[in-house]
Amino acid sequence: MIHVKTEREIQLMREAGKLLAACHQEIAKRIGPGVTTMEIDRFVETFLAKYGAKPEQKGYRGYPYATCASVNDEICHGFPRNEPLKEGDIVTIDFVVNWRGALADSAWTYAIGDVGKDVQKLLEVTEESLYKGIEQAVLGNRIGDIGHAIQTYVESHGFSVVRDFTGHGIGPTIHEEPYIPHFGEKGKGMRLKEGMVITIEPMVNMGAWQSKMDANGWTARTIDGSYSAQYEHTIAITKNGPLILTTPA
Repeated sequence: MIHVKTEREIQLMREAGKLLAACHQEIAKRIGPGVTTMEIDRFVETFLAKYGAKPEQKGYRGYPYATCASVNDEICHGFPRNEPLKEGDIVTIDFVVNWRGALADSAWTYAIGDVGKDVQKLLEVTEESLYKGIEQAVLGNRIGDIGHAIQTYVESHGFSVVRDFTGHGIGPTIHEEPYIPHFGEKGKGMRLKEGMVITIEPMVNMGAWQSKMDANGWTARTIDGSYSAQYEHTIAITKNGPLILTTPA
């Protein structure tokens, strides 16, 4: 079932998204060589509490942390850890903010020091592919238009798009219909309607697109050990075009 949102609901989600974006800005100032993702996890929870919000994914289906922290070949749902990040690592910090019952979801991949030209290109292409997808999130377009735009851009640069995890509807719960693949065909899939709120969150690998699951039952990583990056925004479908909810105030 798809929950079409009212203008009031979208505005509340926008407030949650501003808070989430502000938290990511603070993470960017703190993250670097020698910092642990467990320290970042604790920071996020403290930061949100300061503003009367909470990390929605903590406890979701038993997930134990405020954030997902996916390092290098981890595609998504990496557990925060006490091992310090080192020069050349990349790490995706992904979390969902609940502010007064309104949800917002965003992920960002951070370069830890100098990551080299090839990895930097992976980050740039992945981020740009997110915006290529957002451009297609307009009334009357179909879900396949979003995935097609992302896939063609990513593959034109020699990278691959993960198929096993997708974007999704959001609010009032974290994962709802419709699901938003980051690959696909133009003109295929459900038509986008005003009031839908979705996440677009391409996960892009330097090597093969396939994933494998860690023993913890959560963390997915590339099958070939190649690096993986992810960027994500929460988007409202409006009559005036896509509205990005997870940007700063």
